[in-house]
Amino acid sequence: MKLAIKKNFWKNKKVFVTGHTGFKGSWLCIFLSQLGAEVTGYALKPATKPSLYNLANIKKLIKKSIIADVRNSKKLYSEIKKSKATILFHLAAQPLVRYSYENPKETFDTNFTGTLNILESIRKLNKIKSSIIITTDKVYDKDLMKIFQETDNLLGHDPYAASKVCAEHVFFSYIYSFFKNSKNQKLATVRAGNVIGGGDYSEDRLLPDIFRYIKKNKKIILRNPKSVRPWQHVLEPLSGYILLAEKLYNKKLTSLEPHWNFAPNISSCKSVKYVADFYSKKLKVQIKIAKSKTNEFKPENRFLRLSNFKARKYLNWHPRWNLNKSLKKILEWNINTKKGNHLKVCKSQIEDYLK
Repeated sequence: MKLAIKKNFWKNKKVFVTGHTGFKGSWLCIFLSQLGAEVTGYALKPATKPSLYNLANIKKLIKKSIIADVRNSKKLYSEIKKSKATILFHLAAQPLVRYSYENPKETFDTNFTGTLNILESIRKLNKIKSSIIITTDKVYDKDLMKIFQETDNLLGHDPYAASKVCAEHVFFSYIYSFFKNSKNQKLATVRAGNVIGGGDYSEDRLLPDIFRYIKKNKKIILRNPKSVRPWQHVLEPLSGYILLAEKLYNKKLTSLEPHWNFAPNISSCKSVKYVADFYSKKLKVQIKIAKSKTNEFKPENRFLRLSNFKARKYLNWHPRWNLNKSLKKILEWNINTKKGNHLKVCKSQIEDYLK
């Protein structure tokens, strides 16, 4: 089934992306550039070395790259205004659970205040017609063992999840107070599953950890082998964000609640060990189950699954790559980028995804 993204719509569209130096942000910049959009990025320096942002030379790919903090409200507003953007994607965040325990204030400041600054900028700039605020699948009440829908209650236990719930609440307040009856400006929050893909070098994430172990010729160490997650290739949610932004811009979804899940089908919700076994067999490395430590932070819930019914029904968005194909694409990405050409490999995978 072909994606409903209209390339002609995106040609020469001015787009503002926060968090463009991150893993998802870099892929989004490449995706939008391939559609013909004119992208301005705003973010801190890449948090990892190496980073997809530097490897793919995103700075030269987009119109302008601004290294700045979303907590700086004056700078943020000024740069959005100067970009003359009509579409905005807000990805900038402190995205790591473990780090949020170590630095809770920074996490709340970035994820809550940063989102507040974005919303306030949008409110003052009528030129922005379509805005996508990226939160997380962790905003749902993890004590409920169910497949989460957009209408389910929100509850964050750890500082990261709680900061994203706060972002959702301030978003709701702004929608109700300032944008509910707006004919010109449309906004949405989006919640994705566990995003994986080539070019992710973050700490405490399964796929980057696996490839780090393999590179060092060590066994793959698993902390929570039985945990089940909604794994999806990074291009899956990004295609959903792009499609949703296009629909909001064209005022096609005015009667719907502004919250959206972009998640894989239930068949792709597999255990951590399932993912590790895939690479263990392909690359002939062994797996080791780590012993739990008494001083470890409280682990995340064992099962996490999201419903993608709303996106399928109203956007005609469907996951295109199942888990095995996604894992294969990540392996291909790592093999094909050994001699460089990171941007070329990313573009090739985007083209393949859009077929």
